[in-house]
Amino acid sequence: MGAKQKKLGEILIEAGAITQAQFEEGMLVSKGNNTVLGETLVQLGYIDEKTLYKGLEYLFHIPYIDITTIVIDKEATSTISGDLAKKHNMIPIKKEGKVLTVVMSDPLNFYALDDIRNATGMEISVAISPKKDITNAIDRYYGSEIAEKAFEDLQREYGKLNIAGLNEISESEVANAPVVRLINSLLQHAIKSNASDIHIEPTATELKVRFRIDGQLQEVMTSSMSAHPAISTRIKIMSGMDIAEKRLPQDGRVETVVDGKDVDLRVSLLPTVYGEKIVIRVLGGQTVVLGRKHLGISESNMSLFDKITKSPNGIILVSGPTGSGKTTTLYTLLKELNKPEVNIITVEDPVEYRLEGINQVQVNVKAGLTFASGLRSILRQDPDIIMIGEIRDPETAEIAIRASITGHLVLSTIHTNDAASSVARLVDMGIEPYLVSSSIVGVVAQRLVRNICPRCKTSYRPSHDEMLLLKMKEPVPLYKGAGCPTCNFTGYKGRTGIHEVLVVTKEIRELVNRRASTDQIEQMAIRQGTTTLQQSCTELVLNGITSVDELIKVTYSID
Repeated sequence: MGAKQKKLGEILIEAGAITQAQFEEGMLVSKGNNTVLGETLVQLGYIDEKTLYKGLEYLFHIPYIDITTIVIDKEATSTISGDLAKKHNMIPIKKEGKVLTVVMSDPLNFYALDDIRNATGMEISVAISPKKDITNAIDRYYGSEIAEKAFEDLQREYGKLNIAGLNEISESEVANAPVVRLINSLLQHAIKSNASDIHIEPTATELKVRFRIDGQLQEVMTSSMSAHPAISTRIKIMSGMDIAEKRLPQDGRVETVVDGKDVDLRVSLLPTVYGEKIVIRVLGGQTVVLGRKHLGISESNMSLFDKITKSPNGIILVSGPTGSGKTTTLYTLLKELNKPEVNIITVEDPVEYRLEGINQVQVNVKAGLTFASGLRSILRQDPDIIMIGEIRDPETAEIAIRASITGHLVLSTIHTNDAASSVARLVDMGIEPYLVSSSIVGVVAQRLVRNICPRCKTSYRPSHDEMLLLKMKEPVPLYKGAGCPTCNFTGYKGRTGIHEVLVVTKEIRELVNRRASTDQIEQMAIRQGTTTLQQSCTELVLNGITSVDELIKVTYSID
């Protein structure tokens, strides 16, 4: 590409994409860094990758393809290995007779073209696309290739054993390359897919592997049941479980490194009628960006959020079911409060992400370190701010309340459906109402809803039922995802939060002291400015961020 740099620059100038001054700066920087002009202009922010590749399309007369919008032919991807695709950052997308169409980020990489010809024995037709898009496509289409091959190796290894023999695989037998390679490739595939959980499920006829991505389970592969005993035994060994125990549920933990990232795995085994079902929670494999703008808090909720977070003492609760983003919200708040003059200590189960400058304690029930015992010890460590992973019993709740009354700011989570019921839950635990009302400063209830995929987002006219649900007077366009390769044909990509922020005011404290119902507390909070979860989600639907289906699934209630 180097010999064509000046021509590329002229094309971009003529198209009005860059100025002469930007071109000259790009040339200087690219020479100094020994990089090509196009990539340098992208790095400097003068053009985006799509503009660059459109220019290259014109320059080299090689078609530009937006690889994120096409369905790639699996017969084409099977012509070369994933390793070869990664080596040259290219992916085959179409096979027609003896012609293989390959998308590359560098169409003048003649060594790569020779490698493909030698590997396939086919004629090569070249198209271009941005490097990052090709890398994502390779991960998507080749992600399960190694795992599937390892499954096949396992089946060949253990396929000849009878059913009785399958349940007697020893530790030494299972420490072989295929099963080790299989588990590693499953973890890599899960992390690249941004999966939060891996489900390995035995059935009557086959072994299923499903990933939970954006809160939804997606089947990624199936295999013969002959692979299950080796997988189960290997995971037990990794997580410190008893490999001989097959009748009782077991829990374990693994700390490992996958693709250079520290990963914490929480493993659960449950005996079923067809064998042990394995669920692996993946923690720390993804980069978590902590900041209020990434939480999805609306402007109206942000002002209420500010009120409760400025409190020097008391309890701030974040409520919601498992997987609703409570921990991310707490970590975001801790990051804001973390200053050199403040002593912050946490007790968590598990410690999902490590925060610099904060003292984090891991619960260890077997050793006697519970939330309650850990909290007692923390109070002797002169803390200013305390974070408890979860208030799940009266003992922990009572200690937390005593700590908040004595001048500490306490952050924690609680499993309730909305903000108002969090207050009632503490009273139900046996805590005196006057202690609850005087200690809690606010509650943030939240859920996660899936975002409509921006690549396949389409508008439509709402139905009569949808207009009633959204309380529309006049029909306005609504949106949904049609399904495309970018979102794995689900119509959704990524998630955002919806929130309900309750500030414990004087009026709400009086209601709590009178043991008022959850509905009474909620109605008072709404009068004082609280936006319910359903209202928050409705706003996202009307703004085209999420769909009516998500609104119904996450917030629908019978009034």
